[in-house]
Amino acid sequence: MIVVKEIERKCDIKKFIDFPNKLYKDNPYYIPPFFGDELNLLDKNKNAAYEYCETKLFLAYQGGKIVGRICALINHAYNEKKNAKQMRFCRFDVIDDLEVTKALFAKVVEWARERGLNQIVGPIGFNDLDKQGMLVEGFEEVGSTITIYNHPYYPKHLEALGFVKDADWVEYQVFMPKDMGEKVNRLANVISKRYGYKVVKLRKRKEIGSYIKKGFELINEAFSPLYGVVPITEKQIDAVIKQFVTLINMDFLILVTDKNDELLGFGLLAPSLNAATKKSNGRLFPFGIFRALRALKKFDVLDMYLIAVKPAYHNLGVNALILAEGIKAAIKHNVK
Repeated sequence: MIVVKEIERKCDIKKFIDFPNKLYKDNPYYIPPFFGDELNLLDKNKNAAYEYCETKLFLAYQGGKIVGRICALINHAYNEKKNAKQMRFCRFDVIDDLEVTKALFAKVVEWARERGLNQIVGPIGFNDLDKQGMLVEGFEEVGSTITIYNHPYYPKHLEALGFVKDADWVEYQVFMPKDMGEKVNRLANVISKRYGYKVVKLRKRKEIGSYIKKGFELINEAFSPLYGVVPITEKQIDAVIKQFVTLINMDFLILVTDKNDELLGFGLLAPSLNAATKKSNGRLFPFGIFRALRALKKFDVLDMYLIAVKPAYHNLGVNALILAEGIKAAIKHNVK
């Protein structure tokens, strides 16, 4: 018998977060998220997105064991922006049993109907800072801490329930050619001279905060037309700065301005934490923090977190300059 329970207690939320670690314990490609980050994200007192979102968390049990989970989410900011009646779902994980999937989604549908909503979309979370999308190809590629990995049967379960594709996300892996340095330098110089762009190099960590704020303003402008996007609020920006500024390697924060120092675009890369996170099962304590700090210093793989360019400067070389500078930084650090 399958029983689905709505959960609210912190001890149950911890079980909700931990379930994928059990489901994927023998899968070499799954990379867990940071446990503490997930806990904060699902805490109404800590996640500023709850100012415009509501959630319900569900766990499915069979024979006393957890066999599935799902988060149902209403993003009021998105619904107002698009005049939509949309229910989102995210953090969906399940054993290979279609009946469990049906039972979980029955709860999502029930809440959607109670609230007068007529569309269910996912996996997509609180906003564009959250993970989104369901893996449909590349199951034998290692995931990352910032993307979703799932078993091949997930899409089949959703198709059986009548879900259809609404959008595509594509993830790329780029290998560094050894002889690329000189070509990249030439490209960067040509673009900078032609358009009068400047690449800003920060020397003091305390300077990062103000640029990141400008960067998020730019993200809100540049990402606005993209799928599912809502503006990132001031509180969310402050939380991101507080959480990540001390971890940013300034070689991998790429800022491009015009001759008047107006920010036109920026990109952020970071050393991959995949191996450290996998070994620590997503937990920073007691030893995960040391593995993560070591990974930030000794690495040969980078994750590109984001790249954003003012819409008026699309196709005017800013993207190319950011990528060129990112490649130069990667070569400097012997990234593969």
